Amino acid sequence: MDKDDILRVATYNIHKGVQGIGPARRLEIHNLGLAVEQFDADIVCLQEVRKLHRREAAYFPRWPELPQADYLAPEGYAAVYRTNAITRHGEHGNALLTRWPVIGHQHEDMSDHRFEQRGLLHVEVDVHGRRIHAIVVHLGLIPGSRVRQVEQLQRFIEREVPEGAPLVVAGDFNDWGPQIKRTLMGYGLHEFEEARAFTYPARLPLAQLDHIYARGLTPLGLHVPRGRAWWRMSDHLPLIAEFKF
Repeated sequence: MDKDDILRVATYNIHKGVQGIGPARRLEIHNLGLAVEQFDADIVCLQEVRKLHRREAAYFPRWPELPQADYLAPEGYAAVYRTNAITRHGEHGNALLTRWPVIGHQHEDMSDHRFEQRGLLHVEVDVHGRRIHAIVVHLGLIPGSRVRQVEQLQRFIEREVPEGAPLVVAGDFNDWGPQIKRTLMGYGLHEFEEARAFTYPARLPLAQLDHIYARGLTPLGLHVPRGRAWWRMSDHLPLIAEFKF
């Protein structure tokens, strides 16, 4: 199979680049930068990415001057970021990094109630002259919210993604059961079946909260990087999928 026919996609909840709580917390954004480069992915979908955080920037001497999406982008990659949540000290949201030209992007608020600020990021990229749509999501913690957010996602796809256009939907779905997978299958979005693709919690993975679904692309494989370094960087493990297009 020609390498030019393979699309490699990664998704990773980076926990805002910081691990631990209180005085014991540590800055992991520099290690995450090396990790993202190791993915060697065409498209990297990131959640819990900080645009800025004034308190943490003052606390950590090595806090990057760049917003996290720009800092994490390997050389030659484009970075697209949109805010989901505005907090007392800053803001964070979803990001997409890609080695291919970005044609356009947009954001839609998916907040279902006032206690959780959620959103989706839609980016269109040009891969060897072919337009591929990618949507980065981070769904809510409440089951009812996730059901409504998946319905909103479907309405967004029907409105914004041309029928038949290759589409990837990736991110942190926060779902411990099969309901969302079945719903997305009904919408024509499928994921490579891998029984051991557990991503959460990173130290001792028990569930797959992170997913990479696709439409109009042939799934080839799905895997979770392993090793001590990964669980130190975030409370989630990354997920990497390959597709033929």
